[in-house]
Amino acid sequence: MTSFPKSLIAGYEAFRTQRLPTEQSRYRELSERGQSPEVMVIGCCDSRVSPEVIFDAGPGEMFVVRNVANLVPVYEPDGGAHGVSAALEFAVQVLKVKHIVVLGHAQCGGIKAFTDKTPPLTESDFIGRWMSMFVKPGEVVEQRDHESQQDFRTRIEKAAVHRSLENLMTFPCIKIQVERGKIQLHGAYFGVAAGDLFVLDPDSKEFRPAVPRG
Repeated sequence: MTSFPKSLIAGYEAFRTQRLPTEQSRYRELSERGQSPEVMVIGCCDSRVSPEVIFDAGPGEMFVVRNVANLVPVYEPDGGAHGVSAALEFAVQVLKVKHIVVLGHAQCGGIKAFTDKTPPLTESDFIGRWMSMFVKPGEVVEQRDHESQQDFRTRIEKAAVHRSLENLMTFPCIKIQVERGKIQLHGAYFGVAAGDLFVLDPDSKEFRPAVPRG
């Protein structure tokens, strides 16, 4: 136990003495009847972007999957190991979620590695292979004329949300439920510095402030 991070022990102690007493009945209920969240969030594993914190979610309220750059792969039943696809299948087929949210964010390390072409991003690296699915075969993603590097990264961070939403519709079980009105797909983008949340407008395809600044 001495090698276990002390910060985690301290955090658990705070949880056990402060939060758990107020939610003990909720945890007991969840342990007995299982989970039934209506929302699935696909977020980035970046430590600054916790969906549970951003959305102030309690236990059992969200089914969360996190990976580098919050990417959703295309449906690919090839017998390989597909963690995100397995989680999607479980959320849709078993939990019967009603909403799937793809949550992108500013200053994404995976997107930065992709746009800046920085190591490790070769085809033999895990990150390189993971990020490569962001681009369709034959598609070229480059910085535009008169576009700053920062603007380029921001554009690609948001484009990753669009691509993931597009890829969600390649899953037959999701496509069917969306067409039946049983599941809604959403895109969102979190600004780390200011804590602003933007939600994708399906009509304009633009990200709008979730809550107007007043």
